[in-house]
Amino acid sequence: MACSWKGWLVFLAFLAIAGYLLTGEHRVHVVGAAPFLIILACPLMHLFMHGGHHDHGEPVSR
Repeated sequence: MACSWKGWLVFLAFLAIAGYLLTGEHRVHVVGAAPFLIILACPLMHLFMHGGHHDHGEPVSR
């Protein structure tokens, strides 16, 4: 049996309230970890966006 639109509305309201409360409680932790997350993003972007290390003379096969 599928959920009605009222059930989805209650679920979305729950998610919104939980997200608001978690953001307020854990903002200090997220702000403190932000420099490390930026440094971690550099190698991840290199691997996933540039295709990692490969011979620059050959085209990358996708």
